[in-house]
Amino acid sequence: MKRAVTLWMMVSSLTLSISLGAQDFNARGPNAGDQTPAFGGQTRAPVIADTTQLEVQVIAEGLEHPWGMAQLPDERWLVTERPGRLRIIDAQGQVSAPLAGLPEVDARGQGGLLDVVVQPDFEQTRQVWWSYAKPLDQRENATAVATGILSDDETRLEQVKVIFQQNPAWDSRLHFGSRLVFDPEGMLFVTTGERSHRQPRALAQDLTTHLGKVLRIHPQGEPIDNPVSLPDALPEIWSYGHRNVQGAALDAEGQLWVVEHGPRGGDELNRPQAGLNYGWPVISYGTEYTGFDVGQGVTAQDGMEQPVYYWDPVIAPSGMSFYQHDLFPGWRNSVLIGGLATQSLVRLTLEQGQVTGEARYLEGQGRIRDVAVSKDGAVMVLTDAPNGALIRLTPLL
Repeated sequence: MKRAVTLWMMVSSLTLSISLGAQDFNARGPNAGDQTPAFGGQTRAPVIADTTQLEVQVIAEGLEHPWGMAQLPDERWLVTERPGRLRIIDAQGQVSAPLAGLPEVDARGQGGLLDVVVQPDFEQTRQVWWSYAKPLDQRENATAVATGILSDDETRLEQVKVIFQQNPAWDSRLHFGSRLVFDPEGMLFVTTGERSHRQPRALAQDLTTHLGKVLRIHPQGEPIDNPVSLPDALPEIWSYGHRNVQGAALDAEGQLWVVEHGPRGGDELNRPQAGLNYGWPVISYGTEYTGFDVGQGVTAQDGMEQPVYYWDPVIAPSGMSFYQHDLFPGWRNSVLIGGLATQSLVRLTLEQGQVTGEARYLEGQGRIRDVAVSKDGAVMVLTDAPNGALIRLTPLL
């Protein structure tokens, strides 16, 4: 059942909450206090002066750790739940039974059923793509991508096939990635994690593996040639040296942007370019969770790219979207990012490829796992919890 709610206090208190929250999130000191940004505006951008008040509608609740969503042409939503369920949710909050036909997932730790996407021609093809943690022999698992056709009665996925599997698999419950984004040519970007542990994290620099990479694959699993000139590299590699990329989106020009989890500090916003190295674990902002340096404690090195922006302390970024609508005055071209640790919706403004401002909304209202923009300009968020929700945000008029 859909219900309208205000923010955690009164809607009229939102402006005050934005102001105080903004001062607080920039006032807290970094974990790595001796590090300095490589250029002005790379971190702690000016707080956006925004008095936008939000109307919050809980479209559906009772979802178990929802992770990804995709809007269908008729404006319903496909929503994944990490334990392995894919559902259809309509505007009135009606939640379908789990769709049958999906492969088994490894839902331990951060694993499970992850992202979901469709193409604009869904009405003709009824094709769906999703990413998941694929269980393999005994303890090992791998990030994988599968596709299938939604049945006419909308009860199951048919003709299911796996079009990608991360290599190597690993015995880890951590850092699977993985967002799915179609590029303007119809190829599919897939983001991965480096599985977190000390041994596999080094493979983010290894071009013979899929760990810690942004990949570009054919959506039907056919071979593809990427414009990357790297000796001995797997052909699907687009960029490398990433830690755990859980947010990805195209801007108005069709360029890919990603956000990735850093260690204790060092969450990053990047615009990955073909064949470039984004540094992990050789360079990083922030520190290990123990407080010690990451590697040699360096934040820059020749041949490795700097992040467009970084956070220390972290926001723990997940899903992201570019706002290309006029429903929210002044938000056009902003980047919207889900904050897990900050339990907030993070908005960044950009000019000439650099961050010029930051604001946070709904602070303390739940871990935001995914962010999308509906066809009518509303902002949709998923809250990651045992009793998670699909929530619709609009400006309070």
